[in-house]
Amino acid sequence: MTESAQEHYEIHNDGAAPSVLFLCDHAANAVPAELGTLGLPLADFQTHIAYDIGAAPLARALADRFGAPAILARWSRLLVDLNRSSHHPRLHAETVRKSSREVREQILADHYLPYRAQVESLVRKSITRGRRVIHISSHSFTPELNGRLRTADIGLLYDPARPEEVRMCGRWKAALKQAAPHLRVRRNYPYAGKDDGFMPYLRNKYRSAAYIGIEIEVNQAIVVGPSRPWAGLRAALIESLRTVLAST
Repeated sequence: MTESAQEHYEIHNDGAAPSVLFLCDHAANAVPAELGTLGLPLADFQTHIAYDIGAAPLARALADRFGAPAILARWSRLLVDLNRSSHHPRLHAETVRKSSREVREQILADHYLPYRAQVESLVRKSITRGRRVIHISSHSFTPELNGRLRTADIGLLYDPARPEEVRMCGRWKAALKQAAPHLRVRRNYPYAGKDDGFMPYLRNKYRSAAYIGIEIEVNQAIVVGPSRPWAGLRAALIESLRTVLAST
């Protein structure tokens, strides 16, 4: 990995043309030193608004288990959200949105486009070589939002119009029930898998037989709770995905 690449993203288990690719768009809560705190309180960077707590170690654990690459963001989504389209009205934190157009365009050029280009390159190489890509993105969600409790431990997000994704998530949910029946697993929860994001962009480029995109959402109440449930959830996700991939 080049020094310039290290500035923009981390590649864990670097690989050329993978059939399975793991991603973590919201892995980090840091901001480049020259940008300070973006005019935000330091405390904000320790919360879910800055990054997906627990998503990075899960992505690395999955990549290690399956010998596949994982690409992880180095900077907070408060700077720029890598899982949103470049035209999304909340692509940046409000303080960044108030910056000049030149500043925002530089942030895109420095921190958004290189990450997405690297992911697209790996997906394109695999598909060009005749491989179907299974792209799994690691996320987590706050257990309560706007006064409402979330009623799941794991969410599996997909596009209902893509039959391969529907089948894979159905098998994954069933495998998770076998591996850890106590876990509450819901599909397309707490978000819809076809909402604006990186995967819908890639789905528009590649037919469903060549590209499968699934997002994992993990409840942060488990991540920040006692270590054994969090370790057990990671193990259940890994074991159940092994079962699913063996039959895919």
